[in-house]
Amino acid sequence: MTDNRITTVRLGADGPEVGVQGLGCMGMSWAYGPADAGESRAALERALALGVTLYDTADAYGAGENETFLSPFFKAHRDEVVIATKFGISSPPEEPYKRIIRNDPPYIRQCVEASLRRLEVDVIDLYYMHRRDVNVPIEETVAAMAELVREGKVRHLGLSEVTAAELRAAQAVHPIAAVQSEWSLFSRDIEAHVVPAAKELGVALVPYSPLGRGFLTGSFSNADTDLTDQDFRRTMPRFTGENASANAALLEPVRTVAGAHGVSPAQIALAWVRQQAAVRGLPVVPIPGTTKRSRVEENTAATRIVLSESELALLEPIASKVAGDRYPDMTFASAGRE
Repeated sequence: MTDNRITTVRLGADGPEVGVQGLGCMGMSWAYGPADAGESRAALERALALGVTLYDTADAYGAGENETFLSPFFKAHRDEVVIATKFGISSPPEEPYKRIIRNDPPYIRQCVEASLRRLEVDVIDLYYMHRRDVNVPIEETVAAMAELVREGKVRHLGLSEVTAAELRAAQAVHPIAAVQSEWSLFSRDIEAHVVPAAKELGVALVPYSPLGRGFLTGSFSNADTDLTDQDFRRTMPRFTGENASANAALLEPVRTVAGAHGVSPAQIALAWVRQQAAVRGLPVVPIPGTTKRSRVEENTAATRIVLSESELALLEPIASKVAGDRYPDMTFASAGRE
């Protein structure tokens, strides 16, 4: 029988060893409309069987609902999984997509205790600062996170959507295992500053939305017809109006390469992100999200695809042609502050 399990890599110099592809779990309970809970649980189990060990959630996903949903799976496989969760974003109940960013130490303490309760674990393997509160010195934030490591509540630290300067300042306080940011054929802004800084410091990159939030699967064309009213992508510039039509037209090179390999456009997009590990010289562990077993199988199979230099060159121009920013307010992303 062929072994379909993915290979492993270490996050940071002293971070956990994980499968070379993780699983983003947000959509199992929040953001992209209704999901089938039973199929989502089956997808978690199938991912583990295929060697996926890094599971990504956050306290902001459904106001803690995602952590609660994942708890039974984590408890059943505690010694096999690496649990990654985050603090830093809260939303008023009446405005679920409004972002309030906090990084102050008392808030961090409150968040970690709440996440531990919802996850029903004694320690979080990888704890991220989800977004940067520019009103709190990052050294103060990371010092508070480091205290959680000393207390045994957290094993490793991560940051999300930080600039190169913020990453260097954080690393001077405590080792950072991973930086999470959007990185895909549609989103390459982190390559200018963040990726070189991560390589220099020995920090892994964990790309979220490596499929362009669905655009790079080739199945999306219009937010009005393709997305439910509950789907938060309706608030994102790339998914609305003329931007959506323009971006859907950018996929022809992806389809061309996919056809040459006999695979899906999504698999080519994931292979491109994974190949950045070799191109850029640092660990890269993308965390595509899905709620379906079939997509888990498709996504993990992409880790075995190697793109040629000519194929990489064909895909190279796509990002420069994308219409619309990643978010309505880019100050929450590293590229908005670099």
